[in-house]
Amino acid sequence: MSKPTPADIQAEIDATRERLGETVDQLAARLDVPARTRARLTESALRTRDTAVETYRENPPAVLGAAAALLASVVGIVIWRSKR
Repeated sequence: MSKPTPADIQAEIDATRERLGETVDQLAARLDVPARTRARLTESALRTRDTAVETYRENPPAVLGAAAALLASVVGIVIWRSKR
């Protein structure tokens, strides 16, 4: 085996730094709980929106009826609380 040249050593050091940087980035991402939570919430919101749109396209009157019932419930609760 021949002795590694300074260029070979430098290339190995650079490759090691690159791998170490990637590892540190992965660990930081795992430890960043608020960012992970935001990502999950965003993903969940998008999935919910897509499901709602799909449901509306399949059966618009049912969705409108559910929205009207929800609105009536909220108005009823607000009126009931204001009278207490």
